[in-house]
Amino acid sequence: MPRYALRLEYHGAPFRGWQRQRGQPSVQAALEAALARLEPGAPPVAAAGRTDTGVHATGQVAHCDLARDWDAFRLMEALNHHLRPAPVAVLAAARVADAFHARFSALERCYLFRIVLRRAPLALEAGLAWQRRHALDAAAMRAGAAHLVGHHDFTTFRAAQCQADSPLRTLDALDIVEHPLPDGHELRLTFRARSFLHNQVRSIVGTLERVGAGAWAPDDMAAALKARDRAACGPVCPPHGLYLTGVRYPADPFTS
Repeated sequence: MPRYALRLEYHGAPFRGWQRQRGQPSVQAALEAALARLEPGAPPVAAAGRTDTGVHATGQVAHCDLARDWDAFRLMEALNHHLRPAPVAVLAAARVADAFHARFSALERCYLFRIVLRRAPLALEAGLAWQRRHALDAAAMRAGAAHLVGHHDFTTFRAAQCQADSPLRTLDALDIVEHPLPDGHELRLTFRARSFLHNQVRSIVGTLERVGAGAWAPDDMAAALKARDRAACGPVCPPHGLYLTGVRYPADPFTS
């Protein structure tokens, strides 16, 4: 069966995450329903990352196996037609080798978390960023974040129900950039790693917010990491500011 890679964008608010769940809306179920309109009985799809409830994506990657040898552009167009009105779009499709796997072939995943700092409510971007009405010290947050980059035991920053075999992960980068807005400013936190633990990014962002607010010192991040205890984590931030923005492979399946 020919295998195709799909690059996806979606608004996470209506979904209980990526993974198919009985009786619950999911991105996977929406995509598989669209595929079934093209080829009934098509096998399940696999994704690079199982985003949680309310998490968005601008660069999710999935793969599917189909019986028909589709032109990649026509497959993208057909899927987008059948995905309507769900807030899911196929941005690109490409025929790939049978050995390609959206999850297991990935070398790195990139996430973005948006924090908007302003007093007025978010009218146009409600549900697309985490709004804080108080100032945050980005320099202090960067100092705290520096303690987390590298290979560590991230027990403190993973959900209690995380099913990963090991809490050891290598965080390749954690960058914090400020962007001015007409009525405030936005902090964009970008994370790069081969893989992440359940709620790792949201746990880190929520704790760094406390550093930015002055409730924690930057060195408290190091102490929390060293504790290897979920109780040492700060608050977990909400999901609606989080985006899966890209997945890196040994060769880009959409340009190869």
